[in-house]
Order: sequence, then C-alpha cells, then structure tokens
Amino acid sequence: MTAELRVGVLMGGRSAEREVSLRSGEAVLGALRRRSIDAVGIDVDASVVERLGRERVTLAFIALHGRYGEDGTVQGLLEILGIPYTGSGVLASALGMDKVISRTLFAAAGLPVPRYVLLTEPAPPPLPFAFPVVVKPNGEGSSVGVSLVASAADLPTALGEAFRYDRRVLIEAYIAGKEVQVGILGDRALGAIEIRSKTAFYDYTAKYTPGMSEHIFPATLPPDVMRRTLDVGLGAFRALRGAGYGRVDCLVDQAGTPYVLEVNTLPGLTETSLLPDIARGVGLSFDDLVVAIVREAQGSGA
Repeated sequence: MTAELRVGVLMGGRSAEREVSLRSGEAVLGALRRRSIDAVGIDVDASVVERLGRERVTLAFIALHGRYGEDGTVQGLLEILGIPYTGSGVLASALGMDKVISRTLFAAAGLPVPRYVLLTEPAPPPLPFAFPVVVKPNGEGSSVGVSLVASAADLPTALGEAFRYDRRVLIEAYIAGKEVQVGILGDRALGAIEIRSKTAFYDYTAKYTPGMSEHIFPATLPPDVMRRTLDVGLGAFRALRGAGYGRVDCLVDQAGTPYVLEVNTLPGLTETSLLPDIARGVGLSFDDLVVAIVREAQGSGA
C-alpha cells in the first residue's frame, strides 16, 4: 500500500438495496482500519462529488449494491473524476445488472442459461415451459422483487411485485437443483459454495438474515461437476469483461449441468455474504479479502 492512499468507502445510495450496502460498507471500513489503511465512509447522495474532493479520496471502494452503484453509473462518475475504484468498469457493471443482455452474452460464449420470457407489461403471457416458474425484475439484485410461482393463478401477483422495481421483468423456467455460487478474485475462480435455504428459494430474507440459510464450502458436487461449475462461473465473469472481484450465481441441475443466472460485479460483503465465506474456505480472512480487492484496483488502474 502506498503512503498517500486514502480509501473512500462508498455505501448506502438510493437503491432498493441501501440497507445491505450500508452493512457491506461498514464491514469494509472496519477491515481497512484494522489493517491501518486510511479510510473514510461516504454515504452516497447528491453531494458525493464534493465529499470525494473534501475527503481527498485517492481510491474508491464501491460497497454500493443495485441501481446507481452496481450498474455502471457511479463507475462512470469516478472515471470522469479520475479516481480509481474497486471492481468492474462501466461496461461490465452495466451488463451485469441487465439480466437479458448478460444472458445473451453468456449464451454466445456457450454457457448454459435458463429459458425465460421477457415482459414489458404485467399481463401474464402464454409460457413455453411449465410451472413452477421464477419471476424477477430485469435490473435488480439481492432477490429484490423475485417470486417463485407455483401456478398460473399466482402469476399476476408476482408480476405486479416485480414491476414495482423495473419496467422489464423475466419469467424464468424453474430449474430443480443446487444453488451454487462461484467466487472470483482477480483472474481466478476462488471456489464454489452451496446454499441451502430455509425459505422456498434463496430470497432476500435468506440472504441477509443470520441462520436462514446454510452455506456449504466446498459445494457438494462430484469433482467433474465442480470443475465444470468453476469454469462456467469464470467464463461468465469474463464474458462480461468483469474485473477485480465478483460472484457468479449458478443452479446445478440434477444431471450436473451448471446454469448461469447472473454475475454480481459488486457482491455483498456483509457477515452473511457468500464471497467472504468462499474466501475463508481458501484461507483468506475477511480483512485479507478486502485488502486483496484494494490491491486489485491499484494494479488495474480502474
């Protein structure tokens, strides 16, 4: 670390994931200070440019989630200001937040993706696949607005909920199997973790409430399936030109095929988050992980 380094931890913001972002930001801030790195927390609002200047920030650690943070907008602002930042650049961030565009790129790279239908209005359409289905906003994370729908009778309510968060909504074929997440640091896949949720699926409550999900590392996959899952995860990250660190959400079906759901270019860094669990599984403490992310940003000149 250079002597003049001063890290601004950007957190909070205006997205539906504000509270999670505040938790990630505070955890990151604590890790940096424990490692004697000069750092300041910045709750992102309309005064963020002034705050960055006043605090003499030389590198931004982006602990934002969702819109206005994970979608390339704050990355573009930091590019204009000439402030290096953690994580992926403008393009990869924007692509990662758009499920339809990112899945198009995954499929073009030869990676398996679930079947889906894209809607721009909440009228339930005829579906080319059977129930159950998953309904989700096109541009949100943390399972905000996501529903598992068992029958056609429940579809209108789920669509109404999803359209609260986005003007475009996906209805996705449900894949029975294991929820597996691949952690990425730099240019390598750290490992794959399995989630066993106590809710019907790995929803917002299961993700951010201690005790509502079980994290198993390494994931309970046969060796050949594990290799394939790690390759698919890293392939999805590269397909979006991701950088620094990330997490790839997959579903591994009963035949051992890993399907890519999405790439999280700014994964959660809370006490229940998956990337820190994966890092611990390969010998990296939370503080080690945070410092490694900063080093990645310094080395990339993001």
